[in-house]
Amino acid sequence: MQQTSKRVLAIAMGVAAAAVAGVAQADTSDSRIALSNNYAGNSWRQAMLRSWEKVGSAAVADGVVAAADAFTTAENQVTEQAAQIQNLILQGYDAIVINAASPDALNGAVQEACDAGITVVSFDGIVTAPCAWRIAVDFKQMGKDEVLYLADRMPQGGNLLEIRGLAGVFVDDEISAGIHEGAAENPQFTVVGSVHGDWAQDVSQKAVAGILPSLPQIDAVVTQGGDGYGAAQAFRAAGRSTPLIVMGNRHDELTWWKEQKDETGYETMSVSIAPGVSTLALWVAQQVLDGQDVPKDLVVPFLRIDQDNLEENLANTEPGGVANVEYTLDDAKAVIAEAM
Repeated sequence: MQQTSKRVLAIAMGVAAAAVAGVAQADTSDSRIALSNNYAGNSWRQAMLRSWEKVGSAAVADGVVAAADAFTTAENQVTEQAAQIQNLILQGYDAIVINAASPDALNGAVQEACDAGITVVSFDGIVTAPCAWRIAVDFKQMGKDEVLYLADRMPQGGNLLEIRGLAGVFVDDEISAGIHEGAAENPQFTVVGSVHGDWAQDVSQKAVAGILPSLPQIDAVVTQGGDGYGAAQAFRAAGRSTPLIVMGNRHDELTWWKEQKDETGYETMSVSIAPGVSTLALWVAQQVLDGQDVPKDLVVPFLRIDQDNLEENLANTEPGGVANVEYTLDDAKAVIAEAM
């Protein structure tokens, strides 16, 4: 991912390096941007909010925007987030950046914002309202890549346990669809069990512990992030051999992986979307407010960690956090230029 970040910055310098500060500060210094976030109950969401606060605060201090405030609903409920968006409309924000509880159930509130002249940018949990912008990774491909990795490592196949994310959320559905598509194309693998871990290690551990007694031998665990370490603990508590577990870039997962690698040569891979994608959404909103031509759909790469760069990525990940990349305005201009 460091290579990807450098590539993005290089593109930015080549195709989007014209006078970043002057125009942006002159045209958006009075603009107020709000983040509407539907859930904060795991390490990825906490890291996402910290990245927003860090980059947003700097943007305010530098006079690029007047405000970059974050709001998180108490529960992952569409009705609560819709009410939150309506409240942000009444508060007069110029742009609302959304990590959405549903791709379509919030479209009414999103349309209200658009009708009020407010720029709406969704990321991670995107919305389908035509008036909104969308920033996402190819989550379906991310899930499929897990199975393709297993096919290389375990050509003989085996039984898979799937740990899903938060039920009803676009990201969960897409990653799961990719996993099952990959398994269908590699029939030597069979998904013999599936649980929801809510992208949280404690929830995942309990869910895996609950289903393990009913399962045959598990050869590998396919995941969505925040669940690998919990799965490992559940297998250990059950006295079962540890399968190959795909990790999700969390510090506890990477730490456990390194310990196993050092002791036994344990090998796996880790993949997730960088929490700092929230900062890309912030800059995209700023660029729209600045009058720039921005495509409605932008795609960013997911962050993958492999055996040979585990130590480097672990060293750069804070305890309790997630391997991360935060975006600059130059990076955002580069992503926009690539999409054009």
